[in-house]
Amino acid sequence: MESNLVKYTPAGHRSFFDESQVPLYYSRKTADILHKYGPGPRVHFHVGLFDPGATPDTTVPQPVLKGRIVEAQEAMLDHAARTWGAHARPPASVLDIGCGVGGGSLYWAQEFGARVTGITVAAEHIPLIEEFARQGGVADRVTPLLADVHDFVPRHTFDAAYACESSGYMDRERLFQVVAGALNPGGWFGIQEHFVRRPEWTEFIDDYYKTRLGTLTEYVTAAEAAGFALERCEDVTDRVTEFWVQSMAWNTAELDRIDAAGRPGAWTRERLLESTVTHGKLFRIWRDHAMETRLLLFRLTGGR
Repeated sequence: MESNLVKYTPAGHRSFFDESQVPLYYSRKTADILHKYGPGPRVHFHVGLFDPGATPDTTVPQPVLKGRIVEAQEAMLDHAARTWGAHARPPASVLDIGCGVGGGSLYWAQEFGARVTGITVAAEHIPLIEEFARQGGVADRVTPLLADVHDFVPRHTFDAAYACESSGYMDRERLFQVVAGALNPGGWFGIQEHFVRRPEWTEFIDDYYKTRLGTLTEYVTAAEAAGFALERCEDVTDRVTEFWVQSMAWNTAELDRIDAAGRPGAWTRERLLESTVTHGKLFRIWRDHAMETRLLLFRLTGGR
């Protein structure tokens, strides 16, 4: 890419996205992620899937809330893998794009026996992923790689690619071009991502998560240009909305815990308060479908 400062205009929204801030953002959040969603070895930093209409009691101990959150994150992976056909035909090799601290990479390796290459832009995540893979018994099948997907040039190496809430940080045209080159013929690309429905909320979410969310149309257009066909598009927004409620409950329980202890934990009180207020807004945004969470499955059909 010519510059770290990228102009982005989804649905008429104009802003500037500094991609150089992404590694710094994730570096600063690592301790928070491990504390809230750990200890691992499969640690995720993405929303989770709850049963339709489920509203679990939030006046429960903090470990119960954490257990629900992690279970919902795992449920999202299981649901995606099943609906994408991975159980019927397990991929032997997977490219995990924007792998975070490796939760998804370990999932594909442990559940399907896949050889997984996980790409991250955060250097300190490499030893964490290696240690989690060792703990999970898949050190020989998970390879973390410090790389920017925009510059990644593998050639027809993988049966499948996966991007879980990471594509929002990437140039979509370049992303699909890279994945098209990385996949074996007939390979698939699964994406879990949030999509703009009401652009007035885009700037708020982009600023909070240092991302640049787009529209479904933008993704489909970029995919088709790279030789992909959209096989499945599932709206899971209603099943995700409860995640924000459970996350808020964990935050308030953590506030009570650090107040009782008289000292901050991995999260400062200010950070917890900011997160809790923001999650309240996110709950309303997702409840009203101002943003949508979708699971997309693209199949490589040929170049154009």
